[in-house]
Amino acid sequence: MMHVKDSKTGSEGTVVQLLANHFRVISRPQWVAYKYNVDYKPDIEDGNLRTILLDQHRRKFGECHIFDGNSLLLSRPLKERRVEWLSMTKDKKFVKITVEFSKEIRPTSPDCLRYYNILFRRTFKLLDFEQVGRNYYTKKKAIQLYRHGTSLEIWLGYVTSILQYENGITLCADVSHKLLRIETAYDFIKRTSAEAQTGNIREEVTNKLIGSIVLTKYNNKTYRVDDIDWKQNPEDTFNRSDGSKITYIDYYRQQHKEIVTVKKQPLLVSQGRWKKGLTGTQREPILLIPQLCSMTGLTDEIRKDYSTMKELAKHTRLSPRRRHHTLKEFINTIQDNKKVRDLLQLWDLKFDTNFLSVSGRVLKNANIVQGRRMVKANSQGDWSREIRELPLLNAMPLHSWLILHSRSSYREAMSLKSHLQSVTAPMGITMKPAEMIEVDGDANSYIDTLRKYTRPTLQMVICILPNDDKHRYDSIKRYLCTKCPIPSQCVVKKTLEKVQARTIVTKIAQQMNCKMGGALWKVETDVQRTMFVGIDCFHDIVNRQKSIAGFVASTNAELTKWYSQCVIQKTGEELVKELQTCLKAALDVWCKNESSMPHSIIVYRDGVGDGQLQALLDHEAKKMSTYLKTLSPNNFTLAFIVVKKRINTRFFLKRGSDFQNPPPGTVIDIELTRNEWYDFFIVSQSVQDGTVTPTHYNVIYDTIGLSPNTVQRLTYCLCHMYYNLPGIIRVPAPCHYAHKLAYLVGQSIHQEPNRSLSTRLFYL
Repeated sequence: MMHVKDSKTGSEGTVVQLLANHFRVISRPQWVAYKYNVDYKPDIEDGNLRTILLDQHRRKFGECHIFDGNSLLLSRPLKERRVEWLSMTKDKKFVKITVEFSKEIRPTSPDCLRYYNILFRRTFKLLDFEQVGRNYYTKKKAIQLYRHGTSLEIWLGYVTSILQYENGITLCADVSHKLLRIETAYDFIKRTSAEAQTGNIREEVTNKLIGSIVLTKYNNKTYRVDDIDWKQNPEDTFNRSDGSKITYIDYYRQQHKEIVTVKKQPLLVSQGRWKKGLTGTQREPILLIPQLCSMTGLTDEIRKDYSTMKELAKHTRLSPRRRHHTLKEFINTIQDNKKVRDLLQLWDLKFDTNFLSVSGRVLKNANIVQGRRMVKANSQGDWSREIRELPLLNAMPLHSWLILHSRSSYREAMSLKSHLQSVTAPMGITMKPAEMIEVDGDANSYIDTLRKYTRPTLQMVICILPNDDKHRYDSIKRYLCTKCPIPSQCVVKKTLEKVQARTIVTKIAQQMNCKMGGALWKVETDVQRTMFVGIDCFHDIVNRQKSIAGFVASTNAELTKWYSQCVIQKTGEELVKELQTCLKAALDVWCKNESSMPHSIIVYRDGVGDGQLQALLDHEAKKMSTYLKTLSPNNFTLAFIVVKKRINTRFFLKRGSDFQNPPPGTVIDIELTRNEWYDFFIVSQSVQDGTVTPTHYNVIYDTIGLSPNTVQRLTYCLCHMYYNLPGIIRVPAPCHYAHKLAYLVGQSIHQEPNRSLSTRLFYL
């Protein structure tokens, strides 16, 4: 990284002044704090109980303290370096607490930031906010809606973090919303049972409930439902930690003061969060009572209701102006509330109430080549109008293909066939008539028909589906991606009934062309012999111990051909060995398409948290570099860039008294970057509703010597290369392709796709 030792900022583009949802820490604390390690005998796992037991001795250590569950931070030292205190639980059992001095901490130390965040979270409790998951929400401004027989409640909340950036410490605050259904899991089970359309009611309830997130209001925690135990009920017993038996009814009454009135109901099973190194057999499942669990999220019926989703978006997708106003109210409340002010003053913590002002630069949009024309995206990051009626960059002829449809979908099938003949001609796709085949409509009829009609020369299968039944879709995709590898396109009948059917069919034709190995357009990147790789991970929804890593690499200089492979592994396993296999296969395909090996490989790695950066550097990046040296010691250079989409930083463009989203191509590489990182933000996409979310990039390894201007421009160019949309997307195309591949495997296929599809974008 010596090439960016002196400067990590770029210079290309038009300078623009922005505001960020960050607020500076303006006080300069001079205190020294004292950290103590806290140990419990017998061990107490529950964090809230640890706090309650320690609080029994508050008069000994004072009000000015911060406790994180394992360590205690005090503004004044205790008289002795090691003390032992005795606390008592609700059931009259003694717990010995040992408090032992660890070290002194100053406000500038990295350790201090963790305590700042714990302290700030205490301010939410003073403001009567409730913790749900990691964030805090208030019921005071709850919005209530009633749709499809379900009452919905939207709680307003905030997500905050205090971190050190290049020029100081800031508080990042963003708006969050929690959607609750005023319906318990027991209500849901009853309603689903009454509406069940099959004879197997339990199977139907299980299928609809598994994967749901429930909230237990007695502790404001959320759990994922992994199974339903129909054999147990609340009157059954379980063993407590001391070996005694207790019924679930008595446990919840004693522990949480919750009364269970329905005795005959099954128990929900949650495996909790998966942690590295732990398998399912090592984790004790959590059993929950449906009557005490509130449903969260949306039902399928609500998701399909356009007017309801529009109403929800009105309240949750805040425009830049509304988001700015809501956050301004929040920071003013923090400043004006006496209880909050007094708490923060104990530690000399004070925040500027003004949004942080930062400079950005708007890069030029990339040159897009399609047919014989060169176009650019418009101000909204879209070029669909500019390429209308233009021939594709590489159109694949379609001579052998099937359309499978049910009897009720015959009209839509004929309409699709006719529209495809019409829209493909200007694209340059030569197409012979499809073979039309009628099926009964259930999953088995599609699979049986495919077994009968598939042949080696078949290029494409289109399945028109009666509805969006997931089982049918998964069965078709699994068969055509594994046992009989043929590119396929599934279309729901209702989609073809829409007024804008021709526009939809145009997109279908473009997808079909890509799935057969064709290309829609290319982008000028100004780099030579460079392979771009995208890696993303997704957890299998059926086998939660498994995670799927999608690996997608460009295999020609124009970035129009791709190699795709997925690796299925146990959660927490390193990807090193499998990544080498993927990379070797991608390089082999490159050599078939080009006359020589690439000089450089740039990897965009998604799905990695800040705490995993060092492990990523030590394992994936370094060992990939070592592997490349075994192929050719001096020929390869490598860059590893971590892509982070789930961030809370937002940027606002001020226009008079109004606030707008920054335009596509806005780069921010000062103020909110980190001293120890080579990082930057890009706002690449445009959004119709709400506030745009930037993407954070962090170059953690680079032997190519990418300058800030080069890496920023390249990254933005790659956001133009996603073939499912004639527009700029949020992340570089190889990264999004890797996500689409891992998502398809984790959601539908649950096994590795056939390698014969590896040079096709079959997962679009």
